[in-house]
Amino acid sequence: MKPEGYNVAVVGVTGAVGRTMLAILEERRFPVRKLLPLASERSRGTTITFQGKAHPVQVVSKDAFRDVDLALFSAGGEVSKRFAPIAAREGAWVVDNTSAFRMDEDVPLIVPEVNAHTLNRDWERRIIANPNCSTIQMVVALAPLHAHAKIKRVSVATYQSTSGAGHSAMEELQFQTRQQLEGKGPLQAKKLPHVIAFNCIPHIDVFLDDGFTKEEQKMMQETVKIMEDPSIKVVATCVRVPVVRAHSEAVVIECERALRPERAREILSKAPGVEVVDEPAAKKYPLAIDAAGKDAVFVGRIRRDPTVPHGLALWIVADNLRKGAALNAIQIAELLHQKGLL
Repeated sequence: MKPEGYNVAVVGVTGAVGRTMLAILEERRFPVRKLLPLASERSRGTTITFQGKAHPVQVVSKDAFRDVDLALFSAGGEVSKRFAPIAAREGAWVVDNTSAFRMDEDVPLIVPEVNAHTLNRDWERRIIANPNCSTIQMVVALAPLHAHAKIKRVSVATYQSTSGAGHSAMEELQFQTRQQLEGKGPLQAKKLPHVIAFNCIPHIDVFLDDGFTKEEQKMMQETVKIMEDPSIKVVATCVRVPVVRAHSEAVVIECERALRPERAREILSKAPGVEVVDEPAAKKYPLAIDAAGKDAVFVGRIRRDPTVPHGLALWIVADNLRKGAALNAIQIAELLHQKGLL
């Protein structure tokens, strides 16, 4: 580590994830010597507060990354494709929160609790991809079970909060809910494909030729890459629900070896980053409203799937802005620091 700390750029600093990154950098006391807050032209003239000081937001440009040690990107795929390679060429390590580089063979896709060891390789591009938010929370819970019983197949249905689509989607949910309760209408969707208040939308990101959405494709492909096992089969259905923050997932796995629910609870209770909440008789199970603002991945409703020989069903919940995005990115930065790469 540089004795005085690191020069850190946050690209997309005014967005939901960018602001959460700032908060977590402070909370975890990451050694920031100088902060460079970057955003689009729309944010010109605004300021953000970090470590008690006001910082003017600068417009991201090709010249913005000189002397930057670490660049955290969360401003959309096109911005990352354009500027992340520039930042890396300037000598920065890039942690990118978009899907721009996730499936590139020469870019590691990292969830520190699962595959931190892959950072031991020589990654010449100096770009590290942060996985999709829904993928992150799922693999944190599944990786310890896979190590014990080898997962063959995963079927997941997600219940994703509006915060996954940004501030405007969260505001749209709140506005539509007020309008609906006050009997005003008709309601109109702007940010999301349909009205989200009192509704569920089985459509996140664009539809692909095979009928899946890009969000579903991300979960299916990223899980295999992170868990380093191409034999795992994954099918996903991703749904936007009228929740402000934190994603929930109903996951069913089929394993090669027997895995009793009691043993799964024992394994998960010792797994890094996981908190087991599984007392259905006492109405205790993970809830999005409880996970919001927390760092852990919460797992409950662990039960046997009676339709296959070695099946298990689980309910997985996590704060998508924290563990699903900002926290995971900063944990990657901490890994770079611990391994002496920064």
